Amino acid sequence: MSNAIEIRGVRKTFGPKVAVESLDLDVPEGSLYGFIGPNGAGKSTTIRMIMSIIFPDQGDLRVLGKASAVESKDRIGYLPEERGVYKKMKVGAFLNYMARLKGIDSATADKRVKEWLVRTGLQETYRKKCEELSKGMQQKVQFITSVIHEPDLLILDEVFTGLDPVNRRLMRELIQEQNDRGATIIFSTHAMREAEELCDNIFMIHKGEKVIDSSLEDVWRKYDPKTMVVEPMNASDIGRGWGGLPGVKEVVEIDGVLDLRLRDGADVAELMKQAAMLAPVRRLELKRASLEDIFIDIVGGSGGESAEKLRQTLQAGKGAATELEEVTRG
Repeated sequence: MSNAIEIRGVRKTFGPKVAVESLDLDVPEGSLYGFIGPNGAGKSTTIRMIMSIIFPDQGDLRVLGKASAVESKDRIGYLPEERGVYKKMKVGAFLNYMARLKGIDSATADKRVKEWLVRTGLQETYRKKCEELSKGMQQKVQFITSVIHEPDLLILDEVFTGLDPVNRRLMRELIQEQNDRGATIIFSTHAMREAEELCDNIFMIHKGEKVIDSSLEDVWRKYDPKTMVVEPMNASDIGRGWGGLPGVKEVVEIDGVLDLRLRDGADVAELMKQAAMLAPVRRLELKRASLEDIFIDIVGGSGGESAEKLRQTLQAGKGAATELEEVTRG
């Protein structure tokens, strides 16, 4: 399988700040790659270099077999993190204009515009001005501009920001459809749950350095479950000595359900046996580590940054996304 993107030894600085350091990365054709990490990790900088918006200080990039994305611009769809539409233009006219810029003839462009507006629930907006739309609706209009020409490579930077839960689900479906069509897809997000649900491969970056580049299956295979979930039958058993069970390093209780955080090398089979003997339980199961947990496990404590601080950083990103969802809901 050939690669849609090849990056070798790329470094990018902004003054004294190193944004990306010694990056090597291959994105195979037809793959669905999640670029994940907290805000400021280097995701958007990497994407902008792939798109030839900025250029590396050193190293090489190839995009769709060319030395620059500019040489393949009509084969690429790009939704940047910085949003923008022509506010005074009507939605239909704006989308037709963007389609024509990608080389689509007038009749085909208008047909696709109307089909995509229906597909995204925006069929009533064709004659509305872009500035009349909510932020979430504008986000969907911009997504249409990135896919209307059926690109071979689709790059989406923080595509889920500003969407309510219903439209986040719709966006996941649309991205999967594009991948099923054969497009190579990169989407960047700090919301790691979205990556877990959607992507085949994970590129995880922290402070400009790659910390994971693997298929999601290999990630799950490498990182054994780190938590056992216990839900006692009786509320009075919540306070039993769960923390004293072999292999348990921490107990976290949330609404009557216990997360037993496990030590490395814990004997899971023995632990489950003893947990079942300690008290009657309604539920006893292993919980697969989340990408957030894995990320914190890998980089926690690096560069003087505590695991708790990293978790707060990631949660802050989620909070910002939630706030935007509330603004655009409905």
